[in-house]
Amino acid sequence: MTSTGIRLHAPAPGWSIDADVVVVGSGVAGLTAALRCEAAGLTTVVVTKALLDDGSTRWAQGGVAAALGEGDTPEQHLDDTLVAGVGLCDEDAVRILVTEGPDAVRRLISTGAHFDTDADGGIELTREGGHHRRRIVHAGGDATGAEISRALVEAARARGVRMIENALVLDLLTDAEGRAAGVTLHVMGEGQHDGVGAVHAPAVVLATGGMGQVFSATTNPAVSTGDGVALALRAGAEVSDLEFVQFHPTVLFLGADAEGQQPLVSEAVRGEGAHLVDAAGVRFMVGQHELAELAPRDIVAKAITRRMQEQDAEHMFLDARHFGADMWEHRFPTILAACRAHGIDPVTEPIPIAPAAHYASGGVRTDARGRTTVPGLYACGEVACTGVHGANRLASNSLLEGLVYAERIVADITERHAADRLHARVPAPVPHPDEPDHPLQTPEARFAIQRIMTEGAGVLRSAESLTRAAEQLQRLHTEAREALAENGKTAEPGVDTWEATNLLCVARVLVEAALRRAETRGCHWREDHADRDDANWRRHIVVRLNPDRSLAVRTTDTADFPPTRPHQPSQEQ
Repeated sequence: MTSTGIRLHAPAPGWSIDADVVVVGSGVAGLTAALRCEAAGLTTVVVTKALLDDGSTRWAQGGVAAALGEGDTPEQHLDDTLVAGVGLCDEDAVRILVTEGPDAVRRLISTGAHFDTDADGGIELTREGGHHRRRIVHAGGDATGAEISRALVEAARARGVRMIENALVLDLLTDAEGRAAGVTLHVMGEGQHDGVGAVHAPAVVLATGGMGQVFSATTNPAVSTGDGVALALRAGAEVSDLEFVQFHPTVLFLGADAEGQQPLVSEAVRGEGAHLVDAAGVRFMVGQHELAELAPRDIVAKAITRRMQEQDAEHMFLDARHFGADMWEHRFPTILAACRAHGIDPVTEPIPIAPAAHYASGGVRTDARGRTTVPGLYACGEVACTGVHGANRLASNSLLEGLVYAERIVADITERHAADRLHARVPAPVPHPDEPDHPLQTPEARFAIQRIMTEGAGVLRSAESLTRAAEQLQRLHTEAREALAENGKTAEPGVDTWEATNLLCVARVLVEAALRRAETRGCHWREDHADRDDANWRRHIVVRLNPDRSLAVRTTDTADFPPTRPHQPSQEQ
């Protein structure tokens, strides 16, 4: 394994604690991993950036996809997932997801999650885009994520899982052999720990969520700044498929200049029969795909964007007036409240919508047990690239992936822990560097990065737009490096500068991969290469960070992921 030696500029840790496992993130993936680790007798510490339930999980409206309905089968779920992934899913990874998924959902229910039921007490199922059957379990109508988060947080607290809240994880600690040895972190505010510290552990599970804040408009919360992917890159891990950013088709349009987190209008609204229309009331999805409004998300997002271009419009509409007030209030109370808070009443008028950044199908590359290319470092949930999603995530597969692969990670950790105990291995981390050699971006760079990415690497991309974005991002990177080299100065260490630096790191990788993939596939849409090219591009783009902070990029020979063995020198450029 080739370590980069790169770490964020930060004070040396002033305190430390020891554990068997440190889990970074408190969404469905992180808390599932933590609960299973505790149940296996492993000393576990959960580190989370805000409060326990402030991540992306709580915002999930639609639900969890699993073959639980009468007549449905894992094989049918697999077929729908493979179609949505447009030739880049790892079929073995998907088969794991769909076969282990139903029992994982049942275990979630036994943990305390309450899903909506029908009059007979059975689990109520709905349908979303890309699914040929009703297989989405939901809670509180459209508050599934909030209910899952509540159940897992309560279970973790009841089990006494050790938590460190309001903590931004900085870097992976590694031992002299390049194996994970814990993390450094900065705790914001006062408490048992504050300032920069460390959690020493031989197993580190990244469950940090997404990186939607790399774009100006996103459904992701403010904490989704790509911290896990950036940490993994600095640690020498490989990332893959970062060009495949899913833009949710139906996000409440708040104006062309709206920035930050935008209210989501769940795909389940279309699953229950809402129509996409233009200002004249024309249903433009009819005839474009056999599933019309319920086509996979990339197809719907492209159709909306294309219609907006044709009509020189800033948004389209989602029309569900035919639901009536009663259905809106009972099935979609969260969305109804969000719309009304912005002066729109879905009961009496169509909802203005436009696509916005939603989900990263790519991430830190893992195998079927969540292992990355850095020994002892695991990843699950949105931060990971397991091969399940391919070029476009199927609706509501994300929460299921978090459940299934978190459990598989714990199985691997417990086996490894038992073996390590025989050798009494306690990892000794490589010392913290005394001087900064990795410049930090200023807080203002965050907004510059978001504008660059939205203009150059959004729903519509081209060689011209991506090249311009790459040059602008490189300029930010170079200016900070030159300032550090000339006078030894960099931006002051702090949450804003660390986040901006992480955003720049993931933005550079995303743009490089999108520029190289000269085709249109899934949620990667190249205007200058409008067709899918299986002969040249039914394969994955894998990226590492070199010690000089340049990007090492390679393309796999096939659509299959190579093993996550320690990196060996290869033909890269």
